Amino acid sequence: MSAEPTGAVGLVLARPARLLGVEPFFMEFIAGIEERLAERDLSVLLHVVADHGAEIAAYRRWAARGLVDAVVVVNPVADDPRPPVLAEIALPAVVVGDDPVLPSVRTDHAGPVAEALGHLLGLGHRRIARVTGPSALLHTRARTEALLAGCARAGVEPVLVEGDYSEEAGAKLTTALLTGPEPPTAILYDNDVMAVAGLAAAAELGVAVPDHLSLVAWDDSTLCRLASPALTTMSVDVHQFGVSVAESVLERIDGVPVVPRWSPTARFVPRGTTAAASS
Repeated sequence: MSAEPTGAVGLVLARPARLLGVEPFFMEFIAGIEERLAERDLSVLLHVVADHGAEIAAYRRWAARGLVDAVVVVNPVADDPRPPVLAEIALPAVVVGDDPVLPSVRTDHAGPVAEALGHLLGLGHRRIARVTGPSALLHTRARTEALLAGCARAGVEPVLVEGDYSEEAGAKLTTALLTGPEPPTAILYDNDVMAVAGLAAAAELGVAVPDHLSLVAWDDSTLCRLASPALTTMSVDVHQFGVSVAESVLERIDGVPVVPRWSPTARFVPRGTTAAASS
């Protein structure tokens, strides 16, 4: 990296570019980061790639050319190959999620999952399913562990199916769940897009929401609020999440100790897609 500040913070998203057009989370997240960075005349250099290999290649290019002062690393996975490379090339980084070495902004997944599950159990639901995000992601695993632990305590065996955050996955997996031999009475989704698609799939099958099926989305958004009925969500202040990450990035750039931070905690927001179990 060059000795002179570049005025940019890098963010590489290893995900299908088509999802960015429909998934509000990252746009709100980036807006929060940019709002705080703008106070220091810094901007976000965003790069969308197909996989971690291409992401690492981007980090090496940026470091070699001195294009960014620091990077934000999102979606940690098990045995993540990215932190060792960033240490090797001496590119300052902040991880959004848990990391044993690099500064990070952590998220409590267990508490909100327990809260959502508690609401569903309180409504009498016992056939509970979850449409997850990619299983390699650490936050997907944390949510899964929390759900399994909570269900075990309640004597419930949940059904887990893996999605990719897309509309197509939400519709396909919901249809499969609802047309199976023991359809769930409640489904939790790992993002808003899959949940909205699941709501539409239930309507196509003639399954009334919330009379015969309750749905809960993780991440609130305009999509959830405008759905009919409006979706019950685990709502996160995504904009503030981005601001918090930017605070850690600025400390990294300034070379001062990075304060341990947590993202805003997701909270259960009941709307029109949850009700007492009908059977």
